[in-house]
Amino acid sequence: MDLISRRRMLAAAAAGGVLTAATAASAQTSEQAPQPQRPGRGGTDPGPRNIARDRQNPDILVPPSTDHGTLPNLRFSFSDAHMRLETGGWTRQVTSRELGISKNIAGVNMRLNAGGVRELHWHKQAEWAYVLYGKARITAVDAQGRNFVDDVGVGDLWFFPSGIPHSIQGLDPDGTEFLLVFDDGDFDEDDTFLISDWFKHIPNEVLGKNFGVSASLFGHTPDPKDRYIFPAAVPGPLASDRTTGTTAVPQSYSHHLMAQEPIKTKGGTVRISDSSVFPVSTKIAAALVEIEPGAMRELHWHPNTDEWQYWIEGQGRMGVFAASGQARTFNFQAGDVGYVPFAMGHYIENTGTTILRFLEIFKSSYFADVSLNQWMALTPPELVEAHLNLDQQVMKALRKNKAPVVPA
Repeated sequence: MDLISRRRMLAAAAAGGVLTAATAASAQTSEQAPQPQRPGRGGTDPGPRNIARDRQNPDILVPPSTDHGTLPNLRFSFSDAHMRLETGGWTRQVTSRELGISKNIAGVNMRLNAGGVRELHWHKQAEWAYVLYGKARITAVDAQGRNFVDDVGVGDLWFFPSGIPHSIQGLDPDGTEFLLVFDDGDFDEDDTFLISDWFKHIPNEVLGKNFGVSASLFGHTPDPKDRYIFPAAVPGPLASDRTTGTTAVPQSYSHHLMAQEPIKTKGGTVRISDSSVFPVSTKIAAALVEIEPGAMRELHWHPNTDEWQYWIEGQGRMGVFAASGQARTFNFQAGDVGYVPFAMGHYIENTGTTILRFLEIFKSSYFADVSLNQWMALTPPELVEAHLNLDQQVMKALRKNKAPVVPA
């Protein structure tokens, strides 16, 4: 046997060994992996496949038999969003580019280290925020020259109307993380009006004339790419940043959501924030929902606008009914974004062993939902029975009062 033939034989044997090992490993993994099948339906998936992803999405891999049709994707994870790393923190966004169905709302997840500053800026869209971690100082000035400064912590909200200049800074001991929501699905955090960017594009003589000083004093503005999120000294007590001799804004730009008395049921709690309790928030309404293990957000729909969700803690599944026989079920975890198009019926069930906490967010000045249970309870029973042939036990169990979260 010549040398070349021997090498070919050894290579083939080695390849066979690798294939045998790979096949054995694949078979072992296949035995442990969930499979896209239910009795009489589906079959195994030998791969290639992402088993970890399949485990996270059991109701997509094996949809309930009630799912049907071609409802579009209604979920996207911030974990799959591009992470922009800056010297003072990081940021990432989920917009209509990432979640195509979301035309009305975009979201940004941002982290500011202690002292980290989100540069003085403004944008065309209104900005609503929920603090997820730590503490921040927020500032703003309105068109009448009235100013606003406040410190916010976990569970607090803020709202800046379109065009209002503002800033955010992380406080001690470990800065802050928060969710930003904008009333435009096409929002792009890279397309905001930054103070440093504008300075870089104004002639020095114009700056001098505007501020009443010599033009020679300008021309030293840092590059805007170094100022989007940048480190700075942690500010002193709140009182030290409150400018004397100024007028405060007539309506606070912040709101302490956790101080609200929640709607309590046997299955969980709901806190609603809209312009009725947070008057300045005329573009965004929201509900913070907490669901006990096994309990669920009742079957309902929203009669005024789409629903954009941010999942804060726990895990669950959402079933959405889109009419014309279309329905689809999605699984969610912390950090995911969910979406329910206008007027589509849906429920959210806690499938984990710990509390499920998420935000329902709406491009609206007010929160509104319609309960399937309450609608049926307040409709003449003979008419309901004629439609659904329900047992009398079901009819007697109908609730005339809304229960947004129902127990297991």
